[in-house]
Amino acid sequence: MSDVSPPAAPGLMRFLGALAILGALTLVVGNIVASAVVPGHDWVADTVSDLAAGRYEIIQDVTLYAYAAAAMALGLGLAHLHPGARGWSGAILAQMFIALCVIVIGARNEYGDGDNDGIVIHIYVVYAMGAAYVAGFAASALALREAAPGLARGSWLASGLWAVGAPVFFMIGTAYDGAFERALGIVSVAWTCAMGGWFIRLSRG
Repeated sequence: MSDVSPPAAPGLMRFLGALAILGALTLVVGNIVASAVVPGHDWVADTVSDLAAGRYEIIQDVTLYAYAAAAMALGLGLAHLHPGARGWSGAILAQMFIALCVIVIGARNEYGDGDNDGIVIHIYVVYAMGAAYVAGFAASALALREAAPGLARGSWLASGLWAVGAPVFFMIGTAYDGAFERALGIVSVAWTCAMGGWFIRLSRG
């Protein structure tokens, strides 16, 4: 079985879909606001991590937590719909793992400010999250191939973009890595919003 039945709790699906969209859009708005507020921030050369440290770190941190909530909402929604078919469990676990990674990144202020004291795990969390995105998008594509063919194709595209783009991000140097990171982020935000919209449509029957 690879299709999905109407959700048993449409109100829950509607809420989770709205939360996914709101959390993803909050990340975008927060990044724009933080980029404007933080003195001397260059969105082309400076990464999102640079915004999440220092005097105005609370702005980016809150939006990171909002995005973590969006990933959790997707994981819970997919679990609610899980028909037992190939790819669903992987998609669910990937979203929950991504949420965990985002929370750790937001909570540990060991980036952007030159603080290297103690055990620095930020870069390893970023590596793990990148792998989770690639695998999670691919698993979602397998899960949705009949239930939502358009989303399945979009998931394959997102997986491919991340599979190619994530390694490139670590090789392009610091002159353009901020813009490149944001481009990858937009892929994830767009996919999250599309999934949230699908949840809402399913909730309407």
